[in-house]
Amino acid sequence: MQRRHYPLQALLRQPIELWSAALSLLMVVFLLVTRPDSILPPAIHISTIVSLILLFVYRLAQGIFVLSYRYGLVHSSPYLVDFGRINLKSGFLFLGNGFEWTHRHAQRLADTERPETRKYVKHRYKLLPNLLAKLSQKERSTQMNPQSGLHQVHGVELFKKKVWMNLADRVGHTLVLGTTRVGKTRLAELLIAQDIQRGETVLVFDPKGDIKLLQRVYTEAKRVGREQDFYIFHLGYPEVSCRYNAIGRFSRITEVATRIANQLPGSGSSSAFKEFAWRFVNIIARALYALRRIPDYQQIRRYINDIEPLFVEYARNYLMRNAPAGWAEEVKKLTKTPHDKNHATALKGREPQSIALYKYINDQEFDDPILEGLMSAFKYDRTYFDKIVSSVGPLMEKLTTGPVADLIAASSLNNDIRPEMSWLDVIRRKGIVYVGLDALSDSTVASAVGNSMFADLVSVAGYLYKFGILGEGQPFVDPPKICIHADEFNELIGDEFIPLLNKAGGAGFQVTAYTQTVSDLEARVGTKAKSGQILGNFNSLIMLRVRELATAEILTRQLPKTELRRLNPSTGASDASRDGMSLRFKARNDDQVAVRDTPLLEPATLLALPRGHAFALINGSCLWKVRVPLAKPELASRATTTTALFDSLRARYKENSQIPIEVLND
Repeated sequence: MQRRHYPLQALLRQPIELWSAALSLLMVVFLLVTRPDSILPPAIHISTIVSLILLFVYRLAQGIFVLSYRYGLVHSSPYLVDFGRINLKSGFLFLGNGFEWTHRHAQRLADTERPETRKYVKHRYKLLPNLLAKLSQKERSTQMNPQSGLHQVHGVELFKKKVWMNLADRVGHTLVLGTTRVGKTRLAELLIAQDIQRGETVLVFDPKGDIKLLQRVYTEAKRVGREQDFYIFHLGYPEVSCRYNAIGRFSRITEVATRIANQLPGSGSSSAFKEFAWRFVNIIARALYALRRIPDYQQIRRYINDIEPLFVEYARNYLMRNAPAGWAEEVKKLTKTPHDKNHATALKGREPQSIALYKYINDQEFDDPILEGLMSAFKYDRTYFDKIVSSVGPLMEKLTTGPVADLIAASSLNNDIRPEMSWLDVIRRKGIVYVGLDALSDSTVASAVGNSMFADLVSVAGYLYKFGILGEGQPFVDPPKICIHADEFNELIGDEFIPLLNKAGGAGFQVTAYTQTVSDLEARVGTKAKSGQILGNFNSLIMLRVRELATAEILTRQLPKTELRRLNPSTGASDASRDGMSLRFKARNDDQVAVRDTPLLEPATLLALPRGHAFALINGSCLWKVRVPLAKPELASRATTTTALFDSLRARYKENSQIPIEVLND
């Protein structure tokens, strides 16, 4: 019926097959009526009727196919799915309804753009006879309010099926591109729902803090009985959020300074101040760690503003362990003696006891890198010290101001009923985490916390590589799959995220990132080379409607070329008059099939996709046209409300004990 063996299908035309089908039916009726008077032998009479019936069925099917194809080019009914009734296919991820895009579909789409065929894709209600166009009122209202975009992209294939992505391909990470309000978040809901139903560890990062996405994640967790494994970290709702120390877990103590300094500008003259800031934060972090205190933003801010108390605490702790007996009396004597003039300027305003400790340690020449670092910071003039760390001061003020400070300085709030979250514990429990960074309110804090989280995850990945999920000293057990969904990826990407893409796959991490354009990535990371490095780590690509040509070409340039055919009619006449011949002229009419090479998919097609439609290049080989389903309205109406969700979390916090934060030793 699809006539794939013909060079041209010519489906955009009148269904002439119906005429021959009608004639065959009339002949059958005629033969049945005239059977008593037929001069044909009975066997031939019956065989003729059977043949005509078969011809009628065959031609009717061909005509209906043409009509159905034309109808499907422009008709689009809602595509809704109950997420709770998705039949999960072992080893596969459901993407939606669609078909594999081939040269045949490229040809059909090109046919719809020809001037002579536009009438078949322009009028919505004149495609079919009234017999086939009787629709319910709901369908009529859907047609009266069509979605924007080029609907014939999905209609060029009449026989669609469910599109599945092999879960083995997700380890290579997946990138979802699409402009605003075309269905990225709805696709994220579909994928997240399936990950939760399969029992995977699911981490959802949402810079906007979309409350509908939060409700969806919690609803799916509750549906499969995993609400006890659900955690929410939301900078916009600190009263119900888990607490998380973004710099409290590390493999090396230098990671603390790196996570903070990476949030500072590092170009031009700012690079020197960034290095100074890194050094002093590292001094503070090393001292805290040596004192068996978990670093957090509150302590870092406090000691950047005034390092003297930390110097005194560490110095006394060190002297008690390493100084000879009687050091306390020596320090006490130095406290009562006048200060050396050589120290007066640098140590002006310092406490006498602190100066005495400094002088005693300086005279003894102890060999301790941490103590040396604290002393070098202690002896700086405060005015000069404030200048060289001025770049980190405003950042620390933002991170430690208001209710947000209670969330990201977890170790200092022992009486808080909200649980403390650590990535390693979440992974071991196969937990579900929603992270709302509330970037619309304060992008600086959102970026700093988000990047610190990713740096923490990279550290966890290194731990899982070395020791497995059970930890050091235990038999090595492979970690579970860790499904990371990063919405508004361009708001999250940074130097901390890149190792998560290109090095953490062996630790079970599989990232699905959602963003709008490749220019957003380039603007975020600063260079085209680095954005290309990031894009090169995604083996699978799902592209909804985009509005930037360069973004569309990310997909189309990966596809092979194909041949498009077009029928060119040709008519001509020439003088053929010769002596003794009656022929005066010759006329010629022929049709020629012209062939031209063209991309399998044009960028203009991606710029005109309807909402909820996408092309998926899975693992770099198979191109699928996909329509993403939405959750059914009746399911959405039963979804957990924000108030009920928050009440449930508060009740659970009162019942559950706190989750300890683990710190990895060097």
